[in-house]
Amino acid sequence: MNAIASITLEVADLPAADRFYTASGLGAHVRLRASDAPSTGFRGFSLSLTVDRPADVRHFVDAALAAGATSLKPASKSFWGYGGVFQAPDGTIWKVATSNKKDAGPATGRVESFVVLVGAADVAASKAFYVEHGLTVGKSFGRKYVEFAAAEGSPVKLALYGRRALAKDVGVAVDGEGSHRIVLGGEGTGAFTDPDGFTWEPASVAAAS
Repeated sequence: MNAIASITLEVADLPAADRFYTASGLGAHVRLRASDAPSTGFRGFSLSLTVDRPADVRHFVDAALAAGATSLKPASKSFWGYGGVFQAPDGTIWKVATSNKKDAGPATGRVESFVVLVGAADVAASKAFYVEHGLTVGKSFGRKYVEFAAAEGSPVKLALYGRRALAKDVGVAVDGEGSHRIVLGGEGTGAFTDPDGFTWEPASVAAAS
């Protein structure tokens, strides 16, 4: 089965990005690579951490804001649970959420799942593309949302959401041009580019870069 093995963020200021991801505690989840590829507005994706309890949401959000991130949606209760959204100094949008609305104790620091949410122009077409490239569908809600299974032993998943719906969910305008500034390392897959311009490379290449 093909799946995400690594996530590489392409950043304009590598030392600054390294400082942010180290200070925020998010560096364990991504790799960084220098890039000067033009990129403006919404990059068409977000990175989503699912955690155990509201205290964990605040733990990650507060650490990111203290390290220089910008709040897009303050941590708060919602119909689905409790969560917050912020944008890292390099432009990457992160969402941290839990389905639990009540605090059940102090923060644990644990991440239950990590989802790369891609804003697709046509969710059904992108789903078919990824199935053809060996990814296994875990959840599917018609043309609205698709989640693929993670590799064995890994919490990282790929999910597809409509681009406009994703932009609304994270609190930004839908417009954006240029590089996505993200490269996905594939387990059991070669290099390819999906219908929305997101690039994949073999995990061995990502690890060496």
